[in-house]
Amino acid sequence: MHPNPLFRSEDRALFEALIDEIGFGMVFLTTPDGPRVAHTPLHSTGDGAVQFHLARGNALTRHLDGAMALVTINGPDGYVSPRWYADRATVPTWDYVTLELEGRVRRMAPEGLENLLYTLIDKHESRLGGEVWQAEETPRELWDKLTTMIVGFEMEVLAWRPTLKLSQKKSAGERSVIASGLEASGSPGLAALMRTLAN
Repeated sequence: MHPNPLFRSEDRALFEALIDEIGFGMVFLTTPDGPRVAHTPLHSTGDGAVQFHLARGNALTRHLDGAMALVTINGPDGYVSPRWYADRATVPTWDYVTLELEGRVRRMAPEGLENLLYTLIDKHESRLGGEVWQAEETPRELWDKLTTMIVGFEMEVLAWRPTLKLSQKKSAGERSVIASGLEASGSPGLAALMRTLAN
């Protein structure tokens, strides 16, 4: 989390929206073999927990149950050029949105993992538009075989640490110019958040 309090928020609805929209993150844990990270789809239960699954052979899988871990969700980011400032005699920076979640992890029962998989499939298939693929299209024998190769986890989130670095130190006029510059340079999501969250 960025140390500047300007870039923080207590808006849980915003945090939930970020998890829902991005849907993917990183799980960090210090293991007996050293620090490790796993990349995984994420699902918020809406009541203070985040669920995910990892391959059974992942370096974190055998260490997570009962551990305190860190999950990060990275939102849009972009380079901010001094050419967009009224006073160009400064240095570049980087604006970004990220959310860190810290909490206790527990291993899910097989039924919980199956529910998580159905939830993730339904959510992401519906976003694609058109005819959706359904899990029932996979033969049960194959489904059962593949699901034994992954493990489900749920983290009870004890700390929510967001960073919403959106040029809040600049004037409203400069933020508007920066947002336009970000949009033109390939960061429309960050520009949209700057226009809605930093005004």
